[in-house]
Amino acid sequence: MHTDRTATTRFSVPVDAALRSAGWLPGRWDIRQAEFWADALRNHESTAGHRHAVFPAAVEAWAEFGGLRVTTIETGRQIAPSPLHLDPLHGLHMARTLADLGRALGTEVAPLGEETDSRALLAIDTEGRVYILDHTGDWYLGSDIGQALTTLVAGREPVRLTAG
Repeated sequence: MHTDRTATTRFSVPVDAALRSAGWLPGRWDIRQAEFWADALRNHESTAGHRHAVFPAAVEAWAEFGGLRVTTIETGRQIAPSPLHLDPLHGLHMARTLADLGRALGTEVAPLGEETDSRALLAIDTEGRVYILDHTGDWYLGSDIGQALTTLVAGREPVRLTAG
């Protein structure tokens, strides 16, 4: 019996391998879990009255990649890759921060997960662009979840967001 272990064309071989090791396969779609997260985020209100935005790009990213714990043994191209946990509830108490970022970008932003070593928050906007927020600032990871995962897993330097 022959098993096809080749990478998809969507990701490079090392990124594909890291995602598959975490449990991802092409066509993965757990909409039930994604809807659970959407409801949990919609129903959460901060003590100051801030609420999360939930929109199709976020729900789709959660359905395909949600719950994965992604690690890699590869060295990064420019920076060391960090393990990821793609669970939007890591951002449950960050509604105001995400709303502020969304306002600055002229869009809405929802949580996506976190870099587990640094506790940096991953976020996605209504167009599917992905960002990371940490103690040093806000960073752009890619125009879609695929580019963002490639940036993170391959250890590529993200682009710092600046005012203006």
